[in-house]
Amino acid sequence: MTPSHPTVPLVAILRGLQPAEAVAVGKVLHQAGFRALEVPLNRPGAIECIAALVKEQLPDTLIGGGTMLNVGHVEAVYEAGGRLLVSPNCNPAAIRRAADLGMYCAPGVATPTEAFAALDAGAHALKLFPADMVGHNGLKAFNSVVPAGTPMWPVGGITPDNMEGWVRAGATGFGIGGQLYTPGVSLDELGQRAAAYVSKWRALAV
Repeated sequence: MTPSHPTVPLVAILRGLQPAEAVAVGKVLHQAGFRALEVPLNRPGAIECIAALVKEQLPDTLIGGGTMLNVGHVEAVYEAGGRLLVSPNCNPAAIRRAADLGMYCAPGVATPTEAFAALDAGAHALKLFPADMVGHNGLKAFNSVVPAGTPMWPVGGITPDNMEGWVRAGATGFGIGGQLYTPGVSLDELGQRAAAYVSKWRALAV
């Protein structure tokens, strides 16, 4: 069974999220319109945060892990209820295992070789990372060779102000990290940042 594509293809990268605040942060982002939440595994408490967010049952929301580097990470996130794989790299074994479990897979790629290896392993979307290294011209080149309709999500340095240029170059979604969430940000500020991204996306996606 192919997992559902996020209805709003903006992935909130919640690096450094703590279990005690996970639900409150998730609710704010959901209210603003985010429908994909990623908790990177390279910070303490990530699996606990994923489990708490899953338990909250935010409607129509894809929840999972980031910096998922191996099959062990896939197993841990899946066991916590996560159904989204995001990684900075292309590890075909991890992608294949996640896809077999029915998870939505968005591994990181920076070259056509990585892109096709990821797709062959079962990736559903390609995370272009680091986005500033790939650039607009790089994204256009990717789109000229990958299968038509492949979701392409730049990640790294994405702001509401630079989203339009990426969309013109062929981006169909984004991963958004430190410009959206940083540990210690107030819920009010987070809500304002999130709303700005969703508003810009809706304006561009029409």
